[in-house]
Amino acid sequence: MSVAEVHKTKSNLKAWIDQLSDTNMLSMLDGVRILNTGNTAWDDLTEYQKENINAGLDDIKHGRVMSSEEFWDQLKNG
Repeated sequence: MSVAEVHKTKSNLKAWIDQLSDTNMLSMLDGVRILNTGNTAWDDLTEYQKENINAGLDDIKHGRVMSSEEFWDQLKNG
């Protein structure tokens, strides 16, 4: 793609994005932008937060889970 073609494509994309009202499309495009920069929400978490998320994923992997109903029953009944 030539420099002129790149410029024209960028202009077309900017105009198209400016007129978008579909929030799903805007979210998808923002996701592409974030992935392209390499910076994700994970990068913004503290090490403590990452450790807790990973611990939760480990719990799920090893079946240490309960239903919402079980959770509320335990909370209510001690």
